[in-house]
Amino acid sequence: MSDSAESYPAFRHRLDDVLRQRNPAALRAFLIAEGQWTEATTTDPESAMWMMIATSPALANLRDESQRWLMSHGHEAEAQAIFGAKRSPGKPAGKRQPRGGQSRAHAPKDQAPSNTGASNARGGKKRPRR
Repeated sequence: MSDSAESYPAFRHRLDDVLRQRNPAALRAFLIAEGQWTEATTTDPESAMWMMIATSPALANLRDESQRWLMSHGHEAEAQAIFGAKRSPGKPAGKRQPRGGQSRAHAPKDQAPSNTGASNARGGKKRPRR
């Protein structure tokens, strides 16, 4: 495949057609024929296929199936990266606590924030974290 911008949409269309088949052997053959993989490529074509399906806008109707496959075949991290992390039941969405577990706004009044006015090893002032 050439690297020209005009050829990418055509390549993407052909790739999506192959992905719709949900056939890892057909995907591998296609990618080798297109010069994207070599015969020596050791990438697992089935997991690659489901990740490509998950990220293809043209295959949105297969996203749920791809998420189920990825989650049930040891690719939880990839599924979470693609689909977003799911919260545990009962755990509300909210802002993360800063390091140390206590936000400055909720520190006891007699306790100054830990890095305000503190000096660093070179004798200069530390910049507050944001």
